[in-house]
Amino acid sequence: MHILLVHQAFAAIDEPGGTRHHEIARHLEAKGHKVTIIASAVSYLTGGDAIKPKWKTVENDGGKITILRTYTYHAIHKSFVHRLFSFFSFMFSSFVVGLGVRNVDLVWGTSPPIFQAVTAWMLARLKGARFILEIRDLWPAFAVAVGVVKNKTLIRMTEWLEKFLYHRADRIMINSPGFFEHIRARGGDDLTLIPNGADMTMFDPNDNGQRFRDGHGLTEDFVVMYAGAHGLSNDLGVLLKAAALLQDEKGVKIVFLGDGKDKDQLVAEAEDLGLENVMFLPSVPKDEISGVLAGADACVAILKPIEMYKTVYPNKVFDYMAAGRPVILAIDGVVRDVVEKAAGGVFVEPGNPKKLAETILNFAQSKEKCVEMGKNGRAYLEAHFDRTALADELEKFFMDTLSK
Repeated sequence: MHILLVHQAFAAIDEPGGTRHHEIARHLEAKGHKVTIIASAVSYLTGGDAIKPKWKTVENDGGKITILRTYTYHAIHKSFVHRLFSFFSFMFSSFVVGLGVRNVDLVWGTSPPIFQAVTAWMLARLKGARFILEIRDLWPAFAVAVGVVKNKTLIRMTEWLEKFLYHRADRIMINSPGFFEHIRARGGDDLTLIPNGADMTMFDPNDNGQRFRDGHGLTEDFVVMYAGAHGLSNDLGVLLKAAALLQDEKGVKIVFLGDGKDKDQLVAEAEDLGLENVMFLPSVPKDEISGVLAGADACVAILKPIEMYKTVYPNKVFDYMAAGRPVILAIDGVVRDVVEKAAGGVFVEPGNPKKLAETILNFAQSKEKCVEMGKNGRAYLEAHFDRTALADELEKFFMDTLSK
């Protein structure tokens, strides 16, 4: 089986960002399948070059995996208009490059951004291949809910495009159970849930993180870490306010690890507040994240208190649990069910810095409980969200699609 994946935000395992698709591609390659990935030459997380930009650059990863990096407009984090230019540039370049990929059985389009899924649909129809639509976030609903998209004409156009793709997909794959109702209400059927999870082999829950802690002067501290994008949806201003409330608590440090559009503003705010209990660190490649998370005593997952965000399964929550670290979860909804069933962390009301600060302090005063929750989360993940088992489900889903 030859699978063509069109994914602007694709990140390889040796890059910062979400590497789920690369991990799955390697699993499929090991099973004897061929995978071709068309990706952007610009890092979706940092906005910088993933590689030296060209119209097309070919990378080989494994005997049957080919990564084609295509030209993409660079100013992705400058404004929403510039982001649209980035989306449309990739939509065009990925289509042209995709025309040259031969003998494809299945085209895998993933959203967001939704525009690349249009490319995947067109390539599938031209090549006589099956079109799989993967929904990782509900776009444009999320963009409207957070206030990024306000133009009524653009909203109507993108909602029409969303329904168009739901009706044209041969099958639809979702990574959160929270998406079923929304997609079915807009005409999508034949939905299959293959949730986010984690590659358990990439994390060592027994690592005490001493190398990371010593290297950053955190040896004696209780370290609370946020690892991920610093963007509008992530509500990191609330975590910063919680840090301000904890300023007088000696030995508690909050680490912001990652990059994104709002990072410079967050750093400036921390400086204006005179916060000495926070640390900002750059993104690290996924193959280094285990040693970094090992340096945390607890990890924070946070999103804005928006109703739509109750539908999501954030990747970082699964990584935290795989690393054996307890989760301070400022996100309600379906992922709260996971963390609470696992007894792997504590839910905190989103948007409430006082409650978040209180929870962090409680964790710092109950280190043994933290260790216990970390072990619980890891065990639950091994039983229910192991990436290897989920990749096997995906392979079966693809094979079943081709046999229909």
